[in-house]
Amino acid sequence: MSVIYLLITISIIIAIGFFIAFITAVKTGQYDDDYTPSVRMLFDDELLKTTKNEATVEKNEENNLEK
Repeated sequence: MSVIYLLITISIIIAIGFFIAFITAVKTGQYDDDYTPSVRMLFDDELLKTTKNEATVEKNEENNLEK
């Protein structure tokens, strides 16, 4: 029974250590994404063009169905 108490204590200590490491990483900006926002503006036009092309295709399909 004393082994279970020992394992639980060790696992809690390890969990607290990982939690402290995670909080430290978040506070120091480890998970901040500096690259994606600067590149996102390059791909916005492609998304708009794709949306416009899809709308055009849908209109053409509707016109073909009406004929």
